[in-house]
Amino acid sequence: MLLPMDTRTIPQSNTAAFFLQSVIAFGASLAAAVIGMLYLPMDPWQRGFIGITMLFLTSSTFTLAKVVRDRQEQAAVMARLDEARVERLIADHDPYLPNKTNAA
Repeated sequence: MLLPMDTRTIPQSNTAAFFLQSVIAFGASLAAAVIGMLYLPMDPWQRGFIGITMLFLTSSTFTLAKVVRDRQEQAAVMARLDEARVERLIADHDPYLPNKTNAA
């Protein structure tokens, strides 16, 4: 008896240590940038411009990460749908059934 091969992908999740390392790295880099901006010898309007730029850069980074993740998830869902369609076609196809148009 032949069994169909299971080709499902194993869901990958991040460990708690990796998540914590990412949060700490993000916090440290953002804090270093803010502290560096505050101690630079600049006029207030220049400091404000750098601050707004860092805020925009941070929000754009989160948006880019979300878009990349969404695109990967969409590709995985489309691949699973295509695989399900093919498996259904194979399961529904029986070469030994008489053709319905020839049965009349």
